[in-house]
Amino acid sequence: MPARDEEDVIARCVESLALQPEIGEIIVVDDGSTDATAAILKRLQEAMPRLRVVQTGGVPAGWVGKNNAAALGGRETHLPWLLFTDADSQHLPGSSAEGLRLASEHQAGLVSFSPEQEMRSWPEKALIPFIYTRLAARYPYEVVNDPQSPSAAASGAYFLVRRDAYDAVGGHASVAGEVLEDVALAERVKQAGFRLWFASGAGVVRVRMYRTFQAMWEGWKKNLFPLMGSSARAVRHELASVVPWVPCLLLLAGLRWPILAALGLVLLVGRLAAYAALLRRNGFPLSFLLYYVPGVSLYAAVLLASRRSYGRGRVKWKGREYSVAGPAAESAKH
Repeated sequence: MPARDEEDVIARCVESLALQPEIGEIIVVDDGSTDATAAILKRLQEAMPRLRVVQTGGVPAGWVGKNNAAALGGRETHLPWLLFTDADSQHLPGSSAEGLRLASEHQAGLVSFSPEQEMRSWPEKALIPFIYTRLAARYPYEVVNDPQSPSAAASGAYFLVRRDAYDAVGGHASVAGEVLEDVALAERVKQAGFRLWFASGAGVVRVRMYRTFQAMWEGWKKNLFPLMGSSARAVRHELASVVPWVPCLLLLAGLRWPILAALGLVLLVGRLAAYAALLRRNGFPLSFLLYYVPGVSLYAAVLLASRRSYGRGRVKWKGREYSVAGPAAESAKH
């Protein structure tokens, strides 16, 4: 578990891991925390003999901090399975057994779960479900899990990988500079011929990804552009698809011609009905339909902000800035 300034969440995560009998040892890699993370871990160690804490000692050139911490943790154990997880994850009872069961059932070298989302503020309830419905459309489980499809996806909240598969692709060292390391590593595992199994984490693992609006904005600004295709064309297509341009224009025109407002309202209701179906399909409460307009607005805004960050070649996360490939460099891949 890479951890950097996680005092609010790390105890819950470690304690939930300690309740999983399949886990032989818990390795937390403290990546230069400046808050109470280290003190909390020291207290937890006194009651948990399976818990070890490793310090990173800084981030080498060319590495993203999280990837460096994950690589260090991976080198600290030689058990046959490695479970990489985020400090804001809560592993529900039986989660490790379920991951190993699915790995055996599907002969998979990598099992990952898209976690349950814990949301409390209205911006979380507006933006996060909207993003996850878009991700579900872009990375359907049945396509990702098809060995014949090149599509790959995974979540850093629950990334269970067989040791031989991890070593075969070079582990986190092979994605040292990748900001979206979970998807990049899943791609490498699948390309190496190992089976990948990606599934809903309902009842398995839960996260509250962000506790402030600033953290949520910064996190999605870091991740959304590569998740949605890493090209200006992909961003234009996404915005054309999800923003209700026609209903909004008709509603504006309706200020002069009321019949157009009525038509715009009908089309907007159709959009709401379609979003309600997506919420239901992806396990979100239908009450989140109330956040559709702010959700699509925030989504468009953070997608454009993410595209601008990658256009400048720099993204920020947890007090660090990283170089990234911009749209021009990435567009050749698509």
